[in-house]
Amino acid sequence: MASVTLLYFARIREQIGLAEEQRELPGGIATVRDLMAWLAGMDERYERAFAEPEKLRCAIDQVMSPLDAATDGAEEIAFFPPVTGG
Repeated sequence: MASVTLLYFARIREQIGLAEEQRELPGGIATVRDLMAWLAGMDERYERAFAEPEKLRCAIDQVMSPLDAATDGAEEIAFFPPVTGG
């Protein structure tokens, strides 16, 4: 099992109730999308936060990444809703 720091921002942080946590990832978590599905199965807070994964963004080790990016070797994965501005 690999340990990773998970960071949650904005609406995701509010839904889960945590800004960050350390998790040991089980085998079979190959991509960010896999990680989101695993987290969604944790409890209803995570299920709500990750109910629409396509509407979320992520960064792996502070680099914006697609949801199909590999989690192998990641030390930090951040999740946040899309940012808009003007």
